[in-house]
Amino acid sequence: MSSKRKLIVPTPEEDVAINRGIAADPDTYELGVEEFKQLKRVGRPRLDNPKVAVTIRYDQKVIDAFKAGGPGWQTRMNDALKKVVEGGRV
Repeated sequence: MSSKRKLIVPTPEEDVAINRGIAADPDTYELGVEEFKQLKRVGRPRLDNPKVAVTIRYDQKVIDAFKAGGPGWQTRMNDALKKVVEGGRV
């Protein structure tokens, strides 16, 4: 699903003003090259078996049934399909 939001990029003059404000902020610290190299990645750890993004079409009735269960419908759909595959019913 694509966002309808428009990205507004600052003009070069605005960018200079923004960077000047950052440099003047006593609570801001700019990392050096070596410090930057020592940073560790944060966020979710990589999965052993990551999911694969696909585009697929389902009957509206199927999607409505899973969405009726509320948030997490895609996970529930994945779990239902996984049970079918693991049960050898493909």
